[in-house]
Amino acid sequence: MANKREESQLHRGLEQRHVTLMSLGAAIGVGLFLGSADAIQLAGPGILLSYAIGGLVIFFIMRALGEMAIKNPVAGSFSRYARDFISPLAGFITGWNYWFLWIVTCMAEITAVGIYMQFWFPGTPQWAWALAALLIMTCINFLAVKAYGELEFWFALIKIVTIIGMIIVGAGVIFFGFGNGGAAVGISNLYENGGFFPNGLKGVLLSLQMVMFAYLGVEMIGVTAGEVKDPKKSLSRAIDSVFWRILVFYVLSLTVIMSIYPWNEINHKNSPFVLTFDKIGIPGAAGIINFVVLTAALSSCNSGIFSTARMLFNLAQQNEAPRGFERTNKNGVPGIAVIVSAAALLIGVYLNYIVSEKVFSWVTSIATFGAIWTWGTILISQLRFRKRMHSSEYKKLEYKMPLHPISSYFSLGFLLLVIVLLGFSENTFIALIVGPIWILLLIAAYYGRGMHKRQN
Repeated sequence: MANKREESQLHRGLEQRHVTLMSLGAAIGVGLFLGSADAIQLAGPGILLSYAIGGLVIFFIMRALGEMAIKNPVAGSFSRYARDFISPLAGFITGWNYWFLWIVTCMAEITAVGIYMQFWFPGTPQWAWALAALLIMTCINFLAVKAYGELEFWFALIKIVTIIGMIIVGAGVIFFGFGNGGAAVGISNLYENGGFFPNGLKGVLLSLQMVMFAYLGVEMIGVTAGEVKDPKKSLSRAIDSVFWRILVFYVLSLTVIMSIYPWNEINHKNSPFVLTFDKIGIPGAAGIINFVVLTAALSSCNSGIFSTARMLFNLAQQNEAPRGFERTNKNGVPGIAVIVSAAALLIGVYLNYIVSEKVFSWVTSIATFGAIWTWGTILISQLRFRKRMHSSEYKKLEYKMPLHPISSYFSLGFLLLVIVLLGFSENTFIALIVGPIWILLLIAAYYGRGMHKRQN
């Protein structure tokens, strides 16, 4: 009955092109445009290996999610699967944890909007821009899901066109010497200046936190399952393209950047994307990239409000959150859930306004902890999903996890490694304090409110 009730409330208004571009845009955000500079400083050209391995793991995670989502497309996605295939407690923790990680992520994104606007309007109140962005994104989330998908379509398109343009321009510099007096730059910068691994294996390992943060959001494809018109067709195509777009948008773009510029010249003061466009004399390169990064932040906030509202909707349906979150408006949008998520972000805007810059790195690492919990839950749910399946059911499965179960166990081991690595940096260690405390609070709430007695 839950599935029928859910489908009658949430409108399936997302088209194939919406889901495809949303899945592309979800993996392209400030983690690439801004975070890549930090990661490059840690690993040098070796960062390409970090993104490639991390990308392979993300591909396996998405295939695991796709296997379950295409067979049973529901809102709440991995939270529902955790509940069904692991335990009601796992579903409760995963749902609220996903809400929390996106709230934390969006706190950083909203504040970033205020910072980016200083480029064009220096001296204006940062909090005002952040507040304006929050209000606009909240209003957009009250529109029909098709309108939301349309906006995300254009947000993602801006980022994709920018990166493809950068790759084409960069290839011209590397092979034909555009902007360099006709002298081809080549790829020697990838192995000079200390070699491909200038900081050794340690640098590659320490870069994994920012690499995995960059991929945060790709799992949002599963959250759209309850509102996409043709789940089998749309979700399978979007997930199958994950590996290739990671190769193009992350590995290839950073290969081009580090071929043109020595890795040790790339930092926050010299954005790698600005440097590349500026190389061939494109006027206003800094302004162009600032606009793109601004849309990336807005897109992430938009996606975050969408995801958190749907997760609260699902939790309410499972009697794990106030029933008011289950109410939808005439457009099929869980309005109260949207308002509550936006209100939490309003607090985040204020907190980010009064604290130091260091908190930005703290919230990204905390978000990474939350993402790893989500991804790990997806993998464990898929393993349990398969274990319950009879051989006759397996043959009828339309979308399968490749190399099962080796791929699942490999991915789980990799995620565990990233968690351990969070403890080796003073900027990320905070995640190992806040993350577990949040999980323990959720467990206490679950048993304290007697939810374990109400579960089937």
